[in-house]
Amino acid sequence: MELRYLRYFVAVAETRHFTRAAEMLGISQPPLSQQIKKLEEEIGTPLLKRLTRGVELTDAGEAFYQDARQILELTGHALEKAKGIARGISGRLSIGFASSTAFHPQIFQLLHRFQERFPAITLLPREENMAALMHDLQEGLLDAAFVRLPCESSKAFNLKVIASEKMALVLPAKHRLADTDCLSLAQLKDEPLILFPREVAPSLYEVIISACLRAGFQPERLQQSPQISSAISMVAAGFGISIVPDSLRSIRLPGVSFHQIEDAALGSDIALAWRRWDRSPAVHHLVTTLADA
Repeated sequence: MELRYLRYFVAVAETRHFTRAAEMLGISQPPLSQQIKKLEEEIGTPLLKRLTRGVELTDAGEAFYQDARQILELTGHALEKAKGIARGISGRLSIGFASSTAFHPQIFQLLHRFQERFPAITLLPREENMAALMHDLQEGLLDAAFVRLPCESSKAFNLKVIASEKMALVLPAKHRLADTDCLSLAQLKDEPLILFPREVAPSLYEVIISACLRAGFQPERLQQSPQISSAISMVAAGFGISIVPDSLRSIRLPGVSFHQIEDAALGSDIALAWRRWDRSPAVHHLVTTLADA
């Protein structure tokens, strides 16, 4: 059954008149009557009662009218939805977050600006470690991801840096150096160092270890935390000290203090990563929103 049959029938059912329906559809009356007749023959029952001054719906016609109108509405919705997705103004956008990037305020400011521009796009956020993010992005399980640099595997993707931040030292609140704003790593060389597992962010892990080597020591009393953010809780519990991105100061956990580090080279960038040659309009709109910001 062709959709035009439904449109023709709905027009006649709503106007109760062949001539007025034909004018509304922009066709002549005889072909319209013929199409309705073919529709009735295909269904196998009359849908209209032909009267001197118009038509009435039969019981079958009334039931068919209700369903036909719904089908046309759904068809129109499906067409508009497909067009919206093709233009990148509706649909879904799956976005990954490296565990520590979600604490930086610019990330969600950017996403809020994007959502205001494209309210019909549903954002699907997911937090993972760097290795999982890069894998899922490569496999198409994510459309884009906010990653923390340096990251060797991120070089396979398009990258746009959003923010640069220094690393910070986290000490127990009762530590002997808790009242000192800026510290050198050498001052803490004998302290147990709490770090995230190397596989969570291999390149950042090496940056931290290299900074310790520049300060004249090799970290030997290493404690492992599940994620970058959970290291702060371990510091509060007395396991040792830690080095984390400066934006994690926003956690404000009791029992810890944050301090600047003298090593100016010890820092990290946050970037948006997406696949090279990705033609997704929604991803393009996200990148454009970032560029405008």
